Amino acid sequence: MNTLIFRTIAPFLVALMLLFSVFILLRGHNEPGGGFIGGLIAASALAIYGIAAGVPAVRRAILFHPLSIAGAGLMMSALAGLISIAAAVPFMTGLWVHPSIFGVEVSLSTVMLFDIGVYFVVVGAITAIALALEEREVE
Repeated sequence: MNTLIFRTIAPFLVALMLLFSVFILLRGHNEPGGGFIGGLIAASALAIYGIAAGVPAVRRAILFHPLSIAGAGLMMSALAGLISIAAAVPFMTGLWVHPSIFGVEVSLSTVMLFDIGVYFVVVGAITAIALALEEREVE
C-alpha cells in the first residue's frame, strides 16, 4: 500500500494525528483521554509515516531512539510519585502549583507529569515495536 496518493497525504495525516494526540493527552484530566490513548494515537501516526516514507525517515524525524523516549517517560512518571513522597504525602498523591508565567497563572500538577510520562512510554514502546516490524518486513 505504498501508492503515490498515500505517500502524498501521509505527512498531513501524521501532523493532524500528532496534534490530536496532544489534544487527547491534555484533556485527559477532565474528560476521557489521557496519556495512554494519546500515546497510542501518536505511535499510530509514526507507524503510518514509517509505512509511507520508510523506517529511516521516521528515525530521523523523532531524533531519539524510541526506547530512549520510553525510558524518559518512565522516569517522568516515577518522578511524579517521588515528588509526593518528598512533600510528605502518600505515594502518587496529586500535588498542584500555580506559578505565574508572563502574568498568567498556570496550574501544574504531578498528575499532568505522570500523564505526560505515560504518553512518552507508550509512544516510545509502540513506535519501537512498529519500526522493528516494518524493518523486518522490508528484509
